[in-house]
Amino acid sequence: MSARDNILQRLRKRADGPLTAPVSDFTVVTGRDWNLQERVERFERLISSVHGEVIHTPRATWTMVLAQVLEAKGIRRLALGREHPVAAEARAALGASEVMLIDADRDIETWRSEQFHSTDAGLTSTRGGIAETGSLWLWPTPDEPRLLSLVPPIHIAVLDADKIEDTFFDVIEAHRWAVEGMPTNALLISGPSKTADIEQTLAYGVHGPRELVVLVRHNGETA
Repeated sequence: MSARDNILQRLRKRADGPLTAPVSDFTVVTGRDWNLQERVERFERLISSVHGEVIHTPRATWTMVLAQVLEAKGIRRLALGREHPVAAEARAALGASEVMLIDADRDIETWRSEQFHSTDAGLTSTRGGIAETGSLWLWPTPDEPRLLSLVPPIHIAVLDADKIEDTFFDVIEAHRWAVEGMPTNALLISGPSKTADIEQTLAYGVHGPRELVVLVRHNGETA
């Protein structure tokens, strides 16, 4: 029996019965009651304050906006998945363009050099956003691996406006993480990669993407 098993066994055999979770008051981390417009505006303000770029688009024409972003930023090699609807729609729209679409659903060892040295940008879906902190949350999969949002110099994330929650607690509640289990590799992204030296001078892109572009999709004709 391992040391870990010994400790767990001793905890289970406590003389005063099993441990129970204390009663907690979570009102301080929820209950913001923002409407959709307030959530979107707060999300944009906070993520823009740390150099995130937000672009609004009608859901029906978001791939046209994506193509414009790629052209404006000189992106010629775009890494993306295959199976997620975001990736599938982007592939269909960009198939005849001059942008080279790089398959991300491969063993990293087969394209490590390509990913780190010649990929201009990575495109990912998102599971939602958090208005209180101006954050995206992603749940990586083999189709959209973790490094897709962490390695290329530009990360383009697609976010549905109606998937923005008030707080991180609301995300946990809405997706039943306490009941059904939390994701093993969820990512919270609140802007492009940044670091600071001892003089507190900020530098972007040292340990990850230097740019974060969020395409916020809205229902209807106008954003």
